Amino acid sequence: MTVLTEGRHPGEFLMTEANGQRSRDSITIASGAGIIAPGTVLGKITASGKYLASAVSATDGSQTAVAIAPYGCDATTSDVAVAAITRDAEVNGKILTWHPDRDQAAEKAAAQADLASVGIIVR
Repeated sequence: MTVLTEGRHPGEFLMTEANGQRSRDSITIASGAGIIAPGTVLGKITASGKYLASAVSATDGSQTAVAIAPYGCDATTSDVAVAAITRDAEVNGKILTWHPDRDQAAEKAAAQADLASVGIIVR
């Protein structure tokens, strides 16, 4: 029997957001970020203002979680403009996608605190 694995759906993690979709902003995912899955927790690069998956080991500002990508994209070879949840939202923490190096519970809790500081509450 063939086993099929269903990936994440766009916006699946989103529980509530502010009226009029004011929880969202247009952002740019930096070239070289690779494949960004729906629900990926993002950090902002201080120098460029572009976003990457928020990694604990980063030192460019993107180590601080500040947004979540509701849709997937491929930023392997070029910058990609996307919408992102940046404030006034509640999300399901069980289905967020984390950078592979953010694999400890304390690291995820720190990122959740970062998100809470911009108004994104992880439930």
